[in-house]
Amino acid sequence: MMNRAVEILAPAGGWPALEAAVRAGADAVYLAGPSYGARASAQNFSREELAEAVQYCHGRGVRVHVTVNILLKDREIPEALEFVEFLCSLPVDAVLVQDMGLFALLRRQAPELPLHASTQMSLHTPAGTDLLCQLGAARVVLARELSLSEIREIADRCPVELEAFVHGALCMSVSGQCYLSAAFGGREGGARSGNRGRCAQPCRLPFAAPGGPGCALSLKDLSFIRRMPLLAQAGVCSAKIEGRMKRPEYVAAAAAACRLAADGQPIPPDLLQDLEAVFSRSGFTEGYLRGKRGREMFGVRRKEDVTAATEKVLGKLRNLYRAESRRVPVSFTLEETGGQVLLTVRDPEGRETRTSAHSGEFRLPKERCEEQLKKTGGTPFFPEETVVPPEGVRLSVAALNRLRREVLEGLLLKRQGRKPIPFSSRPYDLPPHQKAPASPRVRVSFRALEQLCPEALECPEICLPVETKEEELLALREKTAGKILLDLPRGFFGREQELRELMGRRMARGFTEFLCGNLGSLALCQEMEATAHGGPSLNITNTAALEAFARLGLASAQVSPELTGREAEALGGALPRGIEAYGRQALMLTRNCPLANSPKGCLGCQTPGFLTDRRGVAFPVVCRQGGQWCAELLNSVPLWLGDLQKEFLWADFAVLRFTVESPVECGQVLGAWQKGKPLEGSYTRGLFRRGVE
Repeated sequence: MMNRAVEILAPAGGWPALEAAVRAGADAVYLAGPSYGARASAQNFSREELAEAVQYCHGRGVRVHVTVNILLKDREIPEALEFVEFLCSLPVDAVLVQDMGLFALLRRQAPELPLHASTQMSLHTPAGTDLLCQLGAARVVLARELSLSEIREIADRCPVELEAFVHGALCMSVSGQCYLSAAFGGREGGARSGNRGRCAQPCRLPFAAPGGPGCALSLKDLSFIRRMPLLAQAGVCSAKIEGRMKRPEYVAAAAAACRLAADGQPIPPDLLQDLEAVFSRSGFTEGYLRGKRGREMFGVRRKEDVTAATEKVLGKLRNLYRAESRRVPVSFTLEETGGQVLLTVRDPEGRETRTSAHSGEFRLPKERCEEQLKKTGGTPFFPEETVVPPEGVRLSVAALNRLRREVLEGLLLKRQGRKPIPFSSRPYDLPPHQKAPASPRVRVSFRALEQLCPEALECPEICLPVETKEEELLALREKTAGKILLDLPRGFFGREQELRELMGRRMARGFTEFLCGNLGSLALCQEMEATAHGGPSLNITNTAALEAFARLGLASAQVSPELTGREAEALGGALPRGIEAYGRQALMLTRNCPLANSPKGCLGCQTPGFLTDRRGVAFPVVCRQGGQWCAELLNSVPLWLGDLQKEFLWADFAVLRFTVESPVECGQVLGAWQKGKPLEGSYTRGLFRRGVE
C-alpha cells in the first residue's frame, strides 16, 4: 500500500458500509462487535462477521479498529475481557477504550495490543493526553472541540499518535461528558445512557435560548475535508469520519473525498455536493477547528436536507463502491525452466505465492504475457511491476490467466493470516471496600462563594472554584475548621498553562487539595504534587476504574451518577468513594455555549442563564470564567437523596452541590440533610434506583 501522511479512518456500522469504506479508499475502518460499542443501535458485527471482516480488510491492506468504548459495570468486565481476547485472536489492529478500568486491565493482560483512547475520554489538553501516553495508549482520539492550534500544542508535547474528526456529526456536549439522555427517562430497568452506547439524542429536540430559534443543543455537522492537509500540519495522523449509523452511500462519499484530499488530488465539486445531499444539518461547520465558535455553528436537520438524498444521488454514490478497488501493489515474476512455467507474485511486505504449469507448444510473446498479467480486475491487487523473459513463455493465454488467478488467490489468503496477539487471562477479583462504620461525611460544593451559608462552615469539606479570589479563600480558612478543596474546570481547552499558574498561586498559599473532573486536571495535580480528588465526570463505574485512579494518585473519588445505589455499594477496592446526594446534575459540558444561539450571541455571562424546552421547562446554563472554561447545562430540578441516607451508608462521603441556589436555599438544604427529611419543592431521585441500560 502507498505510504500516506494521514490515515483515512471510516466508519462501518455493518457489511455494506464496510465494503463501501474499503472500496472508496479508506486506510482503516472502525466498527463494533455485538456489544460494548458506543453505537449500540448500529447494525454492528457478530463474532463470525468480525472474523470475516478482519480477513477481508487485512487482505486489502486495511486496518481494523474495534470499539469497546462504553462504561462498564463490574458484572460486565469478565465478558468484556473475554471479548477482547477474541479480538486478539483474529487479530484486530487496535481496540478503542473509554473505561479507565478496562484500559488498565488490558494493559496488564494484553500489553502488545494497541489501545486507542476513545474520544469519550474527553482528552483535550497536553497533560491529559500525555498521561494516557504514559499509561500505554498507542493513540488518542482527541475531543472534537479542539482548534487546530490547540491540536498542534498537544502534538508538540506528546509522543503519541493523534486522531481527529474530519467529517460528521458534532454533539453539543464534549464526548463522555453528556448525561442528558440518561437523565431524560427510559423504560423500567434503566435509562438510555450515551456513555453506554444508547443515546436517545434528546439534544435534537427543541431547546431555546432567550430569543433564539429553538435549536440551542443542535450543531451542524463538521466537514473539514477540503482543508484536511491542515490537520496533518497540526500533527494529526488519522482523519476520522463519523457515522456508524449512516448509510453506505454516505460512508463511500466521505471516504472517497478524504482519499482525494489526503493524496493531494482535487475533489470534484459534485462529490462534495452529493456528500452534503446524503446527510447534513443546515450545511456544515468548521467552527471548532477554526476557533470560531458562536451562533453560526448551530443547525438542524431540515426538510430539504432529508429530501436532497434522491435516488439519483444515491445511485451515483453507489458507483464508488460497486466494484473491488485495486489498491494493493504487487510484482509478478514469470519464468520458464525445465519444461515448467513458474509465476510468482509478491506484495510490498514481502509475502509471496507461486504456482506453475507445464510448458505448452506455442510461445506467448512477452508483450502479451504482460498484458494478461495486468488483468487483475475483480481483485484488490494491481501490478506495479512485471518481470517476463524477453522471449516470452511457452503457455496458452488461458493457462497464464489460470496461474494469475491462483497466485493472487494464494496471496490474498496469506495477507489475511496474522499471528494472534498474546492475551493473559486472569480472574477479575473484587476486593471488598472497607469503610468506617459511620454516616458519610458531607462535602459541600458551591459554584460561587456568595452562596456560602453559615451552616456550611460546620461541614468537614468545602469545595469552591479554583478561580475564587485568594483573599476570600484566606478569609474562609479562618472561619471554618473544615478542609477546603478547590474545584478545577472540567474543560479548559487551550488554557492549561493558565490553570497551571493559577494552581501554583493557590498552592503557595497553602491550598493543596483539588477536585478533578477530567484526566487533564488529574495530570496537573500529579505534575505539581497536589492532592487530587475525583469528581463524577471521571465516569467511574467499576472497581477496576477505582483501583486505576487510586494508582494515579486520587485521594477520593465520586462515583458515576449513572450507577444505582446498589451498584455503587458493590464496588470494591480501598479508595474512599462518595455519591452526590443533592444538586442539579450537569447534563452537558459544552464549549460552544448554548446561550450563544440567540440574537446577541455569546454574552460571556457572569450569572446563570437558561434554556427552555418544548414544554416550557427551564434548564440553567452556568459558565466559568465568562465561558473561557466551558459551560454546563444543568438539570431543571435538583437531585435529592437526603431522606434516603440509610441506603448509602456504604459511602465515605456525600456531596451536596450548589449551583444556582441562594445562601438561604443552601441553608435549607443543609437543614433538611441533617434531619434526613424530604426536600420542599420539586426534586428527582436521578438514577439512584433505576440506573442505566
